[in-house]
Amino acid sequence: MLRASVIERLAIATASTALALLIGVTIVAAAGYDPVQFITSMLQGALGGQSAVARTLRFSTLFILTGVAVAVAFRAGVFNIGVQGQFVVGGFMTIMSIVWTAPLLPEGAVGGVGLILIGFVAGAGSGGLYGALPGALKAYADANVIITTIMLNFIATGVVGWLVQNPFRGEGNAAPNTERIPEYVSFPSILFDSSGFSIVGLAIALAVVAVIYVVMERSRFGYDMVTSGHQESAATYSGVDAKRTVVSTMTLSGMVAGIAGAVFAIMIQGYYTDPSGIGTYGFDAIAVSLLAANNPLGIIPAGLLFGGLESAGSHIGIYTDVPVQLIDGVIGLVILFVAVPELFRMAAVRTGLGGEKR
Repeated sequence: MLRASVIERLAIATASTALALLIGVTIVAAAGYDPVQFITSMLQGALGGQSAVARTLRFSTLFILTGVAVAVAFRAGVFNIGVQGQFVVGGFMTIMSIVWTAPLLPEGAVGGVGLILIGFVAGAGSGGLYGALPGALKAYADANVIITTIMLNFIATGVVGWLVQNPFRGEGNAAPNTERIPEYVSFPSILFDSSGFSIVGLAIALAVVAVIYVVMERSRFGYDMVTSGHQESAATYSGVDAKRTVVSTMTLSGMVAGIAGAVFAIMIQGYYTDPSGIGTYGFDAIAVSLLAANNPLGIIPAGLLFGGLESAGSHIGIYTDVPVQLIDGVIGLVILFVAVPELFRMAAVRTGLGGEKR
């Protein structure tokens, strides 16, 4: 894996996916279900028609954004396991900022664009601040960033869950939801006539990937980030404030997670609900980033793969009698088989196995 080229690593990932599906189909057959129907349903669920493609791209958009958020920190040697919490905080603040400022702006397209921009600023800012907190604890108090980010995930879920059920619950809502944002605050339907997906959301995700790639690969700040995370003493010797850079890295990672939360809130929901039921995009993003070797550009195909798997699983769960636990198991096998080779490669680079320690 250390000496494998990009093409060889792509071939390994493809072979891993095929092997995982083969084992999964064998398990499906052993459980008494039709394996051919299972594979057919997977393809239909991911690519079978406009609605399936829209659903796949909807999931992929969120996986790309959250995957990039994880990759930013991982590339810099900081393990941000708190993307889920930053995603939740960013999405919640997006909705509330729009609800609060909507009466101050005119209705219609102009007001809608203005409110969307306000929502994105609020989402990115709150996600960045929530990411900066564990970054500061690591940099200045030597706290274990894995533990602090995991704990902050639960805090975000609990606090936001309480807020949407109590003080910010929409008037007259039977369910624990906030007030819905105005209908004119939405992404336009282009190419896909889907209430849960807009190509604008995917365009935002791709734009974020491009910006992060330039920052990480072509800027002094990106170089300082990677150096501070992997070789703090060398960074300090060259004049870089390693502690401040760690905080900046976590802030940037949290901002991307907050943008993911904003896209989710505006494009999919239009309100905010108990975050315990919105999905585990921030956690799944860890596997997406590992599959892409923490490369921002590699996040795009990795996110599309995970989006297709998620879409296929949803379709199979609704239209077949295969138990959801079996579906999740097969998808889990694919994720495991695809991500593990890259995980081994990263471990070998870090530990020196194969003679290429760095």
